[in-house]
Amino acid sequence: MGIELGSFITYFVLLAIIALLSYRHQKSDTDYVLGNRSLNFWLTALSAHASDMSSWLFLGYPALIFTTGVTGSWAAIGLVACMFLNWHFIAPQLRKKTEETNSLTLSQYFEKRFNDHSGRIRIVSAFMSVLFFTFYVSSGLVGMGILVESLFSLNYTVGIAIGLFVVVAYVFFGGYRTVAWIDLFQGFFLLGVIIVVPLILLFQAGGVLPIMQAVKEQNLTTSLLPHFSLKTLLAELLLAAGWGLGYFGQPHILTKFMGIRNVSEMCKAKYLGTSWQTLALLSATWIGLIGIYTFPGGSAHPEHVILDLVKTTLPLFFSGLVLCAILAATTNVMAAQILVVASNLSEDFYKPLFRKHASHKELLSVSRISVILFSLVAFLIAYAKISTIYELVLYSWSGLGAAFGPLVLFSLYRKNDKINQHGAFAAILVGGLTAAIWPYYNDLYHLNIPSLVIAFALGCLTIEMVSRLTHRR
Repeated sequence: MGIELGSFITYFVLLAIIALLSYRHQKSDTDYVLGNRSLNFWLTALSAHASDMSSWLFLGYPALIFTTGVTGSWAAIGLVACMFLNWHFIAPQLRKKTEETNSLTLSQYFEKRFNDHSGRIRIVSAFMSVLFFTFYVSSGLVGMGILVESLFSLNYTVGIAIGLFVVVAYVFFGGYRTVAWIDLFQGFFLLGVIIVVPLILLFQAGGVLPIMQAVKEQNLTTSLLPHFSLKTLLAELLLAAGWGLGYFGQPHILTKFMGIRNVSEMCKAKYLGTSWQTLALLSATWIGLIGIYTFPGGSAHPEHVILDLVKTTLPLFFSGLVLCAILAATTNVMAAQILVVASNLSEDFYKPLFRKHASHKELLSVSRISVILFSLVAFLIAYAKISTIYELVLYSWSGLGAAFGPLVLFSLYRKNDKINQHGAFAAILVGGLTAAIWPYYNDLYHLNIPSLVIAFALGCLTIEMVSRLTHRR
């Protein structure tokens, strides 16, 4: 308990010091939101991926493997494949286009790309962003609550309150550049922890064979394709696409691409980031499998599997390391998401609706106030504990990916005379709303089609069809 608490306090103090040191460098909204587009490829790559892998990497994804076996790793395959495509096709073009249009947010970029003077594209995209990020940030707070409750036997509400305070503090003071530097440090740290822990546990278990035997005894799959049939293959591909397609529309990841100093360094960032992600997800897969071996009777709380593994099989020192790693993963994502929402509320709501000629300092102040207000709403959702981490992340991920993914692709690779602002507006609305309501119909009729897949397809169809219809008219 003493070692774990010491790690907890040390970690928070370190974040506070980094945030305070960078506070004096934030002089404008451009500094605060995009760091003046001055990041090198190391910062860009690790910031993008560390901002992607939240407590889902340590808690949500291992729980999926723990309950399904190896076949659940199709989610990881889809994520790695689509993130590589994201780096290759989206990142360089988006960096160029947003600088050409002087856009700090995706909403601004869409508005300028489609010459929308009404402001409706900017407002509806900002609305979708704030809506789904509210649930996304609450998933991180749920992870914080579970962590503190499990390791320190403290109240769940205390855990989410502590997590919220820390993240809001360093986002409030530091902004984009601070988040990027903390992401760099935490990216290396959490990768080291998530690799070392399963390696030690594999050695203790006597290798791979005993673990795979335990998986078989629990009637779970030990291969990617448990049954060689078209139906099984389709189900696994839908699982991969149901996660992977989301990368094309995640504002907290896409904004990392926009902040790189030199577009020519994007290729280096691509290979560095993809390597990091592959190692992290592979290690997390083994944590889930080792959990099946260690707890053959199952678990009432599958999302606690790594915490239970560390507490029952490893020295207290490793408990402290895992604690800090989960904190790193969670705070990375929450900070990046809160920062995006702050920019949406200041640049996309406050400025166009209330103060078109607001100064940079005024917008900076609005961004910081937005951080506090938005975080309080996320706290209330986390407090209600309406769902698991895995389900909250999947819901938010699907909504953001479907609302923005099709439009990002079409805006970068479709000619101006083929799509227009009417199609863009409709695509955001149809994609986002479909992803929001599809899970209810999916559960009701047992369709087993991921909401991201159906919503992404409808978003692409909508922008094409509405653009054609309105162009003819």
